[in-house]
Amino acid sequence: MNDSAIKGGGMTAEKAPGVKKREKVRADGKTVRANTAKLIILAVLAIACIVLYLLLGLNFDKMKFVVYSMQIRIPKLIAMLIAAFAIGAASIVFQTIIGNRIVTPCLLGMNALYTLTHTAIFFVVGMGSVLVANSNVSFAIDLVVMSVVAMFIYSYMFKKTKHNILYILLIGTVLASLFSSIQSTLIRIMDPNEYEVLLTTLVASFENINSEIMIFAVVLLAVIIAVLWRDIALLDVMTLGKAQATNLGVDYDRSVRRLLLGVTLFIAVATAMVGPISFLGLIIANLAREFLRTYKHTQLILTSTMFGMIVLIGGQLLVEHVFSYSIPVSVFVTLFGGAYFLYLLLRRKKA
Repeated sequence: MNDSAIKGGGMTAEKAPGVKKREKVRADGKTVRANTAKLIILAVLAIACIVLYLLLGLNFDKMKFVVYSMQIRIPKLIAMLIAAFAIGAASIVFQTIIGNRIVTPCLLGMNALYTLTHTAIFFVVGMGSVLVANSNVSFAIDLVVMSVVAMFIYSYMFKKTKHNILYILLIGTVLASLFSSIQSTLIRIMDPNEYEVLLTTLVASFENINSEIMIFAVVLLAVIIAVLWRDIALLDVMTLGKAQATNLGVDYDRSVRRLLLGVTLFIAVATAMVGPISFLGLIIANLAREFLRTYKHTQLILTSTMFGMIVLIGGQLLVEHVFSYSIPVSVFVTLFGGAYFLYLLLRRKKA
């Protein structure tokens, strides 16, 4: 008998294929149960943040005050939920397409395009124009401009560059610099009074949210998801890389082009509704991947969305009840997001 024989049985020390399969099934079952428990815990925390935001500081002895407060808080809460979902989902999809966890859709230049669009409108027509004063018209202009640019870059240019994602990122970075330079030039020659009003629209804020805009945003996001659902379902396979995904029957270039367009439209909706929130996607997407450690994008998107809800609602609670509206929530997101970005870079360098 070989030295590798097992006492009393004659089996080799190497485990039989059936034993390995059962152990793998048990390990997968433990992972699924662990991820389910984590999702439940995260959902409870998100719900707790929602309840705390709605009820903190209310005096239920005065129901008129409660009703008035709810009329203000509920629209802001819905806007935060929409922004968390749009930015969280777009960031997860974008990182999977690019194959890099420290990139965000901000590299596509949508934030810079948003600020340039608003600045140009203020500069050309003035702050008293209906294009500025009417929130519905302003939202429509932002969305149309960003959508047209996105379709040009990620449909036409994607074909022209022979489906090279790195070229697309480079184009987005160059355009972001160009948009920022043009905006800076317009600001220098703009009327100071108009610039003061403009500045408030360039900072992400959940104050004075228009409910009609939110309804349109929800409908538009739902349509985008319905159109791209088959491509979203392929993300788990696309994680394997272009060669492997193509061998498994995925039209990789077509799916990437459609998903990039969907990402830009999601970011356009969120940015046009509440303003640019830099680093939010980086924070919640990486927290989701660290927290869950799974390849399933439905779970990653759900986790990223819930982290977004916690970050935005928690930040808004600080804005309203600690800093008395003196600091916008985007300042907290940018501050901690920048520190988290440096942490990710240093950790990757050590690895």
